Amino acid sequence: MSLGTLPAVTQDALERRYGLQEKPPEVREPRSRNGCSQCKKRRIKCDEIRPACSNCVKHSITCDFQTSTSQAQSPLHPPKLSSHGSDSKSPGSTRSRARSRPIVSNNLVLGDLQMGDLELLHQFATETCYTTSNKKDSHDLWRVTVCKEGLNHEFLMRGILAIAALHLGHLRPDQAHEYQNIAANHQDKALSVFRVNVPNVTESNCHAFFALSSLIVVYGFASPRKPGTAVFTDESQESEDWLPLIRGVNSVLQQAWPVVENGPLRGLLQPGSFNTTDTRLPRSADMQLRSLAELCKSVSASGGGDDEAAEAYVEAVKALRKCYAKIFTRSSVECEVATAFTWPVEVPNKFIEMLRARAPHALIILAHYCVVLHHLNDYWWMSGWAAHLIENIYNELQDPWRDWLLWPSETISRNEKCLVWRPLSPDLVPTQTPGSMSNGMGSVSNGPSSVSGG
Repeated sequence: MSLGTLPAVTQDALERRYGLQEKPPEVREPRSRNGCSQCKKRRIKCDEIRPACSNCVKHSITCDFQTSTSQAQSPLHPPKLSSHGSDSKSPGSTRSRARSRPIVSNNLVLGDLQMGDLELLHQFATETCYTTSNKKDSHDLWRVTVCKEGLNHEFLMRGILAIAALHLGHLRPDQAHEYQNIAANHQDKALSVFRVNVPNVTESNCHAFFALSSLIVVYGFASPRKPGTAVFTDESQESEDWLPLIRGVNSVLQQAWPVVENGPLRGLLQPGSFNTTDTRLPRSADMQLRSLAELCKSVSASGGGDDEAAEAYVEAVKALRKCYAKIFTRSSVECEVATAFTWPVEVPNKFIEMLRARAPHALIILAHYCVVLHHLNDYWWMSGWAAHLIENIYNELQDPWRDWLLWPSETISRNEKCLVWRPLSPDLVPTQTPGSMSNGMGSVSNGPSSVSGG
């Protein structure tokens, strides 16, 4: 076939074979100049979704919209969330030397997340949980189990956040006031639920109430102390009275003991009994308690005295001797915080009544309990409390009652922990047994395990 005989190639045939149909003119959307700077730099289209566009979320980079939104809602610029220093993971923690960082405000949100509360929860789970006691077995319970329980009970979660806020205020002194306000807000909301519902503790909420009651005690000690504060405030302000708070933990436990004892928080309970047959003490402490017992017995012997009050004083001194001995001879598996807080639970109600009345004998006994509290001075939430109480008790008393404060005051001022066990120490009194004690102190009988005095 010659070239002249080739069929004519029509325009229609070419379009059908090669898809060369004429395309309709493109209708371009108007270009927006409101995209974020990250998309502009990468020369890609920004969908302008707030608080972060899809491209920035996809590539895990900070979007301008997120920054501008948080600055418009709060005067505080959002800090980068990072783990805090590890200098407070032990009872003997000190204030962090890290530079202060802006407080994360709850006005800073990612979706519906409250970043300020998340910072507090992070603080509790990474640092604060390790400062509740010296018992290592309990650390994971506070870090994991208690926090998990808080997810089901808002009042417990608010108690957790309140303690974490106070701890951050302790670590960042220049921001302490702001964190104390945050803590007070959470604590008030937690207590409003606690007070109403604590008479109706059930199997489903008893673990949360037990955990919160323990945190309330920590909060009572960790919250700011006002100069000149009396030993006890009004009964209408029980949340500020540390001694009734400790007794309150025991009250919660009594309501649901079988359930708590076998529940997920059983590791927070103190093993063993407060009663002990091993009452060895340093000689100075033993002699001081003997003199204190004689002072208390003189209340009823003087005639015209309150026999019920005298009996309460003697019982309080007996409980104090047991507390001293338990601190002095405790094993490494026993929690020193729980051991120190046994005395407020053991004293009779009449003694609390006399303490509220500022009775000199009651205040003097409390001053001797400050020696026990001083053993907890390395905990950030207990630091300075023993000295604070001694000072207030001194201001409440007049001469010659103040002479009775000499031994506890000197022990605390010298930063001496006189109840620390020193093996083979010659300055010990022999073992006493409950059967050999009379009127709280009684005679001393030597047993097989006794240590003779030097």
